[in-house]
Amino acid sequence: MKNYPGTIILALLFVLGSRAQTSCSTYYPFDEGTSFQITMYDNKDKTTGIIDYVVKESTGNSAILAYEMLDDKGTLIVTSEYGISCEDDGISIDFNSLAAPGIMEQYKDMEIDITGTNLSVPNNLSPGQTLPDADMLMNIRMAPINMKMTITIYNRKVGARETLTTPAGTFDCIVISDQTDTKMGMKFSGSSKQWLAEGVGMVKQESYNKKGKLMGSSVLTAFNK
Repeated sequence: MKNYPGTIILALLFVLGSRAQTSCSTYYPFDEGTSFQITMYDNKDKTTGIIDYVVKESTGNSAILAYEMLDDKGTLIVTSEYGISCEDDGISIDFNSLAAPGIMEQYKDMEIDITGTNLSVPNNLSPGQTLPDADMLMNIRMAPINMKMTITIYNRKVGARETLTTPAGTFDCIVISDQTDTKMGMKFSGSSKQWLAEGVGMVKQESYNKKGKLMGSSVLTAFNK
């Protein structure tokens, strides 16, 4: 399986939504059947894959998002799902979504324990705002193997407003930047920027390595409700 960079992980965290769909969420869909697509590119704008999302279940204050991930040739790589729920003045995203697509399938024959802190996204985002950290710790065991993987998203800051155009339309966005550390034997560090639009969610996301070099991007390319 191709080793997708952090851009894939973060693409799962900031997907579409609409304030009209539920009073507790500005950036996430809660209407069953809502579907949307994120297309991923490398640092040379070559398509590396596509993730198709659908709101599988909704109870009004929580929802299950299912997704299918395809490679650049349209071959199905993995299917999975994760939950989002309303909390305080925004939403809380299941920390299990921090893991790269396919990671659970890769270790399905092993004993896995996962703990962590959910990722929160307030409804009211404003420039200069600092957002809470999120993390996930995965313990993987199958004698004699004992591995640990940690993912930490920190230094989350809300930046300026910008206008972006993608195949899905033109959007007024607010930018969120953060840093990510992933450790599984070796430590990998990087950063990202996400452009979010009210009533839409993620319009674009870029991932960088620890030296600030662009590694890849994810762009909203379709939305249906």
